[in-house]
Amino acid sequence: MRLIFLGTRGNIDIMSRLDRRHTSTVVAHRRDRVMIDCGADWLHHISDVQPTAIVLTHAHSDHVDGLKRGSPCVVYGTAAVWKHIGKWPVEQRRIVLPHRAVRIGDVTFEAVPVRHSLRAPAVGYRITRGHSRIFYVPDVLEIPRRMKAFADVNLYIGDGATVRRPIQRRQGDARVGHASVSDQVDWCARAGVPRAIFTHCGTAVVANDDAGRAIESFGRSSGVATSVAYDGLEIRIP
Repeated sequence: MRLIFLGTRGNIDIMSRLDRRHTSTVVAHRRDRVMIDCGADWLHHISDVQPTAIVLTHAHSDHVDGLKRGSPCVVYGTAAVWKHIGKWPVEQRRIVLPHRAVRIGDVTFEAVPVRHSLRAPAVGYRITRGHSRIFYVPDVLEIPRRMKAFADVNLYIGDGATVRRPIQRRQGDARVGHASVSDQVDWCARAGVPRAIFTHCGTAVVANDDAGRAIESFGRSSGVATSVAYDGLEIRIP
């Protein structure tokens, strides 16, 4: 199984040589190429990716607006996602249920609800093939029942919107926003997740050449191998 980070930029105006397109990652295995999220930057470029399926985490524009003119393949999303984009011309659509595994080729995707937005409720995905388990969540403030969500996870791919302090605000009794990278590294350390990669990079990462070194240092102090993704990064998962 391979992971290809097609885009790693969050919903920000600035970009860099390494972070140009909205966050999207392909899970590739044999002939299958599952694209996770398809934001506005991908509106005219989905055919370049040649996905066999698209899986969506939530309905913010930097994760779904590439589908405004339809999709060349089947699209998986929660009921909350389809509530937002149900009128778009996506011919092959599937509803993903929380904690219900969906098999796409030889890879299994399990949606895990997370706290990020009230308007666009988000999920992360436990991605499994054989003994390899990844938890993928590009936008997150909190993960309820986190230890269960991280059980047997080998690799965490998380939210790089902010490095040291969370970005959060209250909406009624709820909090919404983004957890800091440092907090997410701590989550991994407490759950025994050995490796973390951060995508959906915010201004604190994209505009700061030292951010990557700071994030690596969080990992060294916590016993987690930690790094920042960039557009075009490809890694193999045993």
